[in-house]
Amino acid sequence: MTAEPVSPDAPFAAVTGWPAAHSLSPAMMDHWLRIASIDGRYGLLELPPERFARGVDAARAMGMAGLNITVPHKIAALALAHEVTEAASRVGAANLITFQVDGRIRADNTDVVGVAAALSQDLGEGPAVLIGAGGAARAALYHLSGGDREIRIVNRTRKTAERLAAEFGVSVQVFDVPDSSALAGAALVINATSLGMAGKPVLAPDFAPCAPGALAFDMVYTPLDTPFLTAARHASMKTSDGLSMLIGQARPSFEAFYGAPPPERSGVRAVLEARLEARG
Repeated sequence: MTAEPVSPDAPFAAVTGWPAAHSLSPAMMDHWLRIASIDGRYGLLELPPERFARGVDAARAMGMAGLNITVPHKIAALALAHEVTEAASRVGAANLITFQVDGRIRADNTDVVGVAAALSQDLGEGPAVLIGAGGAARAALYHLSGGDREIRIVNRTRKTAERLAAEFGVSVQVFDVPDSSALAGAALVINATSLGMAGKPVLAPDFAPCAPGALAFDMVYTPLDTPFLTAARHASMKTSDGLSMLIGQARPSFEAFYGAPPPERSGVRAVLEARLEARG
C-alpha cells in the first residue's frame, strides 16, 4: 500500500529486471512512501533483454522519475545513459537511472552505498578477503579500493580476479579457494558470489584463521541466514547480511525519485524479513 491519496502527478518509479517479480523493492519503497506520507508510486516492470532499451524509452516518455535496475540489465543501463556518475563508471554497471527534465538519462550505482552500509561495523583495518570476482564483487572492490588495506580475492578463475584487480588499479593477492592461507588474519570477509543462495551450493568456510573481531558480510539474502553467516557466528565473528546492503542501496534511489530521504527507524527491515519468511 502506498501513501494515499496518490495524485496523477505523483512521482512514479519502478524496478526492472528479467525476471523481477521476486524483487523486494516494491514492498520496501511502498512502505517508505506510506510511513513518510509522500505522494508517490512505485511499481515493477519486467523486461527481457531484447526489450530493455525500448522499455526505458517508454518509461521516460511516460514521465516516470526513473528506474531501479537489477539483473541482467545493469550493464545495458549504463550504455543507455547520457550522464554517468563516477561510481557507475568505475563499477561498470548502473542499478539506478533517473530521467532528467531535459530528457537525458543519468546512471548511478548505489550498490556501493549499500556495501558501505552493510560494512558499518568494519573498522577499515586489517586484510580484507573478497570471495568472487563477478558483477557483485565490483561494488565491494570499489569500496575496498578507497583504502590502503591488504586485499585478497578468492575466485575459481585466477585470471578473472587478476583482470578485475587490474581494472580497478589495486594490488591484490589471488587465491583459488578460501583456505586457511586466504583467511589468515583477515579482518573482513565478503561473499560476493551466489553460493549459499537458495538452490545453490553451500559456502561455509572455516573462519578460525580470521582475526579476533573480524566481520563476515554475505551479499546473499535468500535465505537471510546463510551457511556462510552461521559459520562466521560459530567462529565468534561479527556478521552483516544481504538485507543490510539491499536497504542501504535503496535509500539514495528513494531520494532521487521522490525528492526526500526515506524515513529513519521506519521498520522497513522487519517488513522485508516478514516477506522473506513468507516465501519460505
